[in-house]
Amino acid sequence: MASVVTQQTAIWQSYPDVRIITLNQLPIGGVYPTLGIDRALAVLGAGNQFGWPILLIDAGTALTFTGADVNRYLVGGAILPGLGLQLSSLSKKTAALPLISLPENLPHRWAKDTAGAIQSGVVYATVAGVRDFIEDWRCLFPDSKIAVTGGDRAMLLKYLTAAFPDTAAGVIDAPEAIFLGMSHEL
Repeated sequence: MASVVTQQTAIWQSYPDVRIITLNQLPIGGVYPTLGIDRALAVLGAGNQFGWPILLIDAGTALTFTGADVNRYLVGGAILPGLGLQLSSLSKKTAALPLISLPENLPHRWAKDTAGAIQSGVVYATVAGVRDFIEDWRCLFPDSKIAVTGGDRAMLLKYLTAAFPDTAAGVIDAPEAIFLGMSHEL
């Protein structure tokens, strides 16, 4: 079992025959104490499945970038709010912006209504950021694999492909990355 939710982990620890996976058990060098076990397991799973070096982009509640080199050594990464969290925070933390959903396709950049403007801002800024991280990673590791996992991965890949097809080329859809990491023999 692995979890980044401390309260839930505490509950599951009381179950019989539960084995908790920790960072120090993973064959990845350079990890730091606050690295989320979810990020570490996902990059391990993607690297083992697709090859090292690897950049793993997790498009979940948070949008994370986690990179490791050919020696399975953590290069580093970044964390920002995921697509859904950006949308919900605009609705909850502003006086008049509505909660909207992600568009099925890349939205019009220059929107003429509030909902469209929110979609444009969130989608285009996120996709531009993803592109920037991918392009920088490719400069550092030209032969690297790049994989995307997480609940919003299909939508993110669709947007990235529509906006920047050259950047999206070769990016691997890896919905099972974290489970591949958990299945690694520890």
